[in-house]
Amino acid sequence: MKKLFITLLALMLVVPAFARKGYQFTDGTLIKTTSVKNQFRSGTCWCFSALSYLENEIMRAGGEEMDLSEMWIVRNVYFEKAVKYVRLHGALNFAVGGAFHDVTEGIKKYGIVPQEVYEGLNYGTELPHFNEIDAVLKAYVDAIIKNPNKTLTTAWQAGLNGILDAYFGKMPESFEYKGKTYTPQSFAASLPIKMEDYVSLSSFTHHPFYTSFVIEVPDNWMWASVYNVPLEEMMAVVDNALANNYSIGWASDVSEKGFSRTKAIAIVPEDNIDNMSGTDAERWGAMSEKERNEALYSFDKPGKEKKITQELRQEAYDNYQTTDDHGMVIIGTATDQCGNPYFKVKNSWGIRPPYDGYYYFSRPFVEYKTMSIMVNVNAIPEAIRKKIL
Repeated sequence: MKKLFITLLALMLVVPAFARKGYQFTDGTLIKTTSVKNQFRSGTCWCFSALSYLENEIMRAGGEEMDLSEMWIVRNVYFEKAVKYVRLHGALNFAVGGAFHDVTEGIKKYGIVPQEVYEGLNYGTELPHFNEIDAVLKAYVDAIIKNPNKTLTTAWQAGLNGILDAYFGKMPESFEYKGKTYTPQSFAASLPIKMEDYVSLSSFTHHPFYTSFVIEVPDNWMWASVYNVPLEEMMAVVDNALANNYSIGWASDVSEKGFSRTKAIAIVPEDNIDNMSGTDAERWGAMSEKERNEALYSFDKPGKEKKITQELRQEAYDNYQTTDDHGMVIIGTATDQCGNPYFKVKNSWGIRPPYDGYYYFSRPFVEYKTMSIMVNVNAIPEAIRKKIL
């Protein structure tokens, strides 16, 4: 029995990687990044990912590793959004969602503080929990819009600040950090990065390439613009950034069958029989829809993925199949056991298995489901930069 066990163990060790169950990833280029955070029960991925991205940029620029306060930005952005919502008589998406530029613009206006200075958890939980906050703020601004006095009082913004202070805590005018006194503005100015250096890009055909446009998604309450480039150039920016030690802020869509939360993998399986041949086409044609879905999304081994085109991207966006539902940070490259390319992505759902809070997204998935990216302007290849800036 012992000999049989040893023999079986030896056979397992020599089984080639491509024959094993599941995915095996080999990391390639990796950008130094800060710890994985947890947005918990709050729709603040845009802030967690943007600040995580900027923390990487601080280290890349020679600064120290630090943990910046997400709730400092969220609290201030909620105030700005409420004012705009009231001014527009409620014709604006008033929710906790946002975008990367909310963070860079928020830092420009309000500065920034370290996490230890402003945790923003003034309501009895150790992690963000926004169900009550969201409901209370929405009810308040809706009451203001009803305008029962037929004119807005001079107190409504003070009332809004009172709610925000109650849940997030009062904002410090100055603070001590590592032996120095700062204001939020002076602390932001002390960082080795400038918010003006960060731009967003996208790739859609309903606007001309090499122009900027206000990206039409509900969470873009600020009506900020992105630069529009062809798909291959958007991916060239991603590749160039990673090759030159820049990470990427990534706005994407994880409401896809091809995204597995538990396996931390995202793929775009080929499901078009016209792109298959021989026995593959015969087998696929004989399957029921249920059997096809089980085969496509079992995640038991790498398979053929779609070839992503500009037209596929646009069709998915136009038909609400690509939405701006999550923000993350691309921090590196990887390959699976078959040599297929992936991007390693840092998420903000806490440290969890199987990759301690990191996820692997196939290159076709990134090509297909990228809503926009934020990059340092110096990470854009010069030939592309000249076309848009």
